[in-house]
Amino acid sequence: MSVNAGPAERFEAAGGDVDDARELYREAYQIGGITVEPTATDFGYRFTSIGDADLALRASQVEGRITGASFTQDEYVVTWLTRGEGVMDLLGSPMKLHPGVPSMFANDRPAQFDLIDYRLNMMHFGGAYVEGVAADTEGSVGPIRFDTTFRPSGDALRRWTETVATVARVIYDDGSSAVLRAEANRAAAVTLLEVFPHLALQPRTDLAVPPSSKARAAVEFMVANAHRPIATAEIAEAAGLSLRSLQAAFRREYDVTATDYLRSIRLDRVWQELRDAEPGLATVAEVARRWGFTHLGRFAASYTSRFGEYPSVTLASSAR
Repeated sequence: MSVNAGPAERFEAAGGDVDDARELYREAYQIGGITVEPTATDFGYRFTSIGDADLALRASQVEGRITGASFTQDEYVVTWLTRGEGVMDLLGSPMKLHPGVPSMFANDRPAQFDLIDYRLNMMHFGGAYVEGVAADTEGSVGPIRFDTTFRPSGDALRRWTETVATVARVIYDDGSSAVLRAEANRAAAVTLLEVFPHLALQPRTDLAVPPSSKARAAVEFMVANAHRPIATAEIAEAAGLSLRSLQAAFRREYDVTATDYLRSIRLDRVWQELRDAEPGLATVAEVARRWGFTHLGRFAASYTSRFGEYPSVTLASSAR
């Protein structure tokens, strides 16, 4: 299998002109009442972005001060300082930013901020994408409200940091397949929902469990398209189901989520590739990544549980 959608979309802007910086940030973040001014150091800025509509990794560095009110709509944004100082949501629930500690942007309302001589990392999630993952994993419906005052610590912070590092490696690698990037995006969204407290703005409603024939149609679609970066919404549409009905069907018929079932199909494809590999021409890591497994440790555990042997053993057996 060879699936590669090409490199992620990239954007970069940098310079030393205050007016250029003001215009860049005004457009990028719908900032009202923006002020950009030098501090004690020579003014300069750099802004980068890489990713797609589901998830983009951005970084903003300014030797200077920026204030204003950003308006975040149709997306969910996590941000954390790596240098400098700043305060977010001055007119709502003011929170000082601390290096390495992520926080959520306020959504669907202006959020006043003040940033000085800083470097800021951000993860921009498409709103519909996160809401789709939430529907898949939690059964929620529609927009989500995150707690903008929450700051993860301990195990939650470690989990977030590890996920960001894994996802960034995939997105910055131009050789990553479309399937691998889709899995990385999903891993980031799942971790976002697990780490940051949130509330679905529409209550969950249970639907009748659909007939088995539609669950089988979903499975057939997965088998035929496992090599592509398919989302659960696409699987549901192919089977003629809503997202919630799809999950209900898989829970009833197979006692797993649709996403877990798709992952098991891909594990089977990995097993087949390792069994058929030419000696010395394939590695476990290459095959696993090609089929969308971003975390090799978790992949190895899932593989061993399913097939009763390490993937390296399967690969070694292909030489016999």
